[in-house]
Amino acid sequence: MLCFSFTLPATRLAVPEFGGYTVGFGRAVVAALLAVALLLARRERLPARRHWRGLGLVALGVVFGFPVLTSLALRTVPSSHGAVVVGLLPAATAVAAVLLTRERPRPVFWLVCALGVVAVLWFAATTGAGHLETGDVYMLLAVLLAAVGYAEGGRLARQLDGWRVVSWALVFSLPFALIATLLAPWPTHLPSPGAWAAFGYVSMVSMFLGFFAWYRGLALGGVARAGQVQLVQPVLTVVWSALLLGEGLDGRTILAALLVVAVAALSRLTR
Repeated sequence: MLCFSFTLPATRLAVPEFGGYTVGFGRAVVAALLAVALLLARRERLPARRHWRGLGLVALGVVFGFPVLTSLALRTVPSSHGAVVVGLLPAATAVAAVLLTRERPRPVFWLVCALGVVAVLWFAATTGAGHLETGDVYMLLAVLLAAVGYAEGGRLARQLDGWRVVSWALVFSLPFALIATLLAPWPTHLPSPGAWAAFGYVSMVSMFLGFFAWYRGLALGGVARAGQVQLVQPVLTVVWSALLLGEGLDGRTILAALLVVAVAALSRLTR
């Protein structure tokens, strides 16, 4: 969770100089090359065919969906703003886990999740331009896809181990990510060292190493229960956005972040 809390600020630093598509797809290429090296070094065999569908869902959610959509969103919205929307991720992951495992939660669970969506939509619609912007839509879609990737990855990690799940998902995604990166608009000037450092972070940590511990934790503690630790992430991201990017924090942003954290916590208790 700590690794992921730096993702939005780092993406916000990299996007203005690299471009949203280059950051979104390029980080997958770098992470996939690291995954190839690791799998070859360990002489790993291809996962069983029965796991391929699940790995495809992981790739859709956390290799392409979340990275690309957040990169596009952060071209127009601040990192702290995005952190509030991403605060819905724990509740969304719980919903995805319910759907994937065919559990039947109490009706109050769905009510609490609906309250969280309303809180985020209120925040997004009353800040910035005063209405729901394209960046907000990108962030909401990113949350939905990431939730699927988290829930399915946590399920697969019980059988494959977390590092294998993210590594194979990245390897399967490499051809598509490479083509998309080559077709994306490239920067017209050499990015600054800070932008390179930010791109390196989201490629090596956010996209690869962070998932080793994350999927392992989801496998050991259960997707819904272990996901509770992520409740702190939006608060940390808001803090990092202020410290690293100099983004101002107003009362509405802080209130919205606390509301989303409260909703995510309630969704765990009512499930």
